[in-house]
Amino acid sequence: MRLLPQGEPVTPGGRYRDDASQPTRWHVFADAGVLARAAAGHILERSRAVIAQRDVFRVVLAGGSTPEAVYQRLAGLATDWSRWQIYYGDERCVPANHAERNSLMAARCWLDRVPIAADNIYPIPAEAGAETAARSYANIVREARPFDLVLLGMGEDGHTASLFPGHAHDPAELVHAVHDAPKPPPDRVSLGLSVLNDAEEVIILVTGEGKRAAVTRWRAGADLPVAHIHGRHGVDVYIDAAADGGGDHEIPGSGTNGADLSHNPGK
Repeated sequence: MRLLPQGEPVTPGGRYRDDASQPTRWHVFADAGVLARAAAGHILERSRAVIAQRDVFRVVLAGGSTPEAVYQRLAGLATDWSRWQIYYGDERCVPANHAERNSLMAARCWLDRVPIAADNIYPIPAEAGAETAARSYANIVREARPFDLVLLGMGEDGHTASLFPGHAHDPAELVHAVHDAPKPPPDRVSLGLSVLNDAEEVIILVTGEGKRAAVTRWRAGADLPVAHIHGRHGVDVYIDAAADGGGDHEIPGSGTNGADLSHNPGK
């Protein structure tokens, strides 16, 4: 991923910095089901801690089958959902009722099944087109940041959100209008690095053997979009054994905690 010259300052007097010093903490789980249970439990604990401090929990959701499994588990848990505010990391530029919308998936398997007020859910208006939606969502994000928790996935090419390898982005841009995506649809909207890396906590969810090659490249320091994500305090990668590819560490077969293999793979 190519980073364009730095643009709008993230904070007064400062500019975005891609901070490679922040740690990447790897948590390996026996399978996708164990991972989903652990992730859902952690998200719930995190929400309660944040709400106890300031009454509202702002979380950014990801699309994809791995996050969907987490959302299905969250739907069965009890908490004060009225304190949650929901945002999205990216969206496809398709009609609002299209089956491929990330917001529709989250609503179907989770949000429509718990008492979260519609006013607390902020979908990306991607049906308006990438440029218009990016400008509109930037206004929302500007008021909401920094987010308490960002959930991300990773594609087989190492993309995350809708930040793809080979695409150039202004690293200080809040929300990107994405064109010519390598997978359909070509037009999308994505949160930018400045927002993702301003989050208090970031969890990247990775499952399946198809992700193993990208994980290997990531750990070896390849310039993948996912490798540029670090949040304010590092990033936690929840990964299953199939994507991890094994190794000389023990992987738990049950419970809520994975093997913690913290390291920084570099950029």
